[in-house]
Amino acid sequence: MRALFVCSRNKLRSPTAEAVFATWDGVEALSAGVNPDAVTPVDADLLEWADLVFVMEAMHKRKLERRFGALLREKRVVVLAIPDDYACMDPELVRLLVAKAGSWLRPPG
Repeated sequence: MRALFVCSRNKLRSPTAEAVFATWDGVEALSAGVNPDAVTPVDADLLEWADLVFVMEAMHKRKLERRFGALLREKRVVVLAIPDDYACMDPELVRLLVAKAGSWLRPPG
């Protein structure tokens, strides 16, 4: 499973998710941001690569849909509803990510 995690600037939430889930068996994880000043700006190549796209907030999904609408028609985009209230690798952020995204990335059974 190839998972792309998206937040605003790719500095706190999405890099944390990438680091956490890249250690899971069967998961390839990358991260990006929707803002022009993101460390790694989201682009069509990243979206094409991903099997599943996770966004931290609904506004991130809206921004992706505006910029990449046709490309997203074949993708599942999951809104995790995690606010920008955490530092990178904050234990509470890690807990939330595992709780909210983990079930999507675990094999059934």
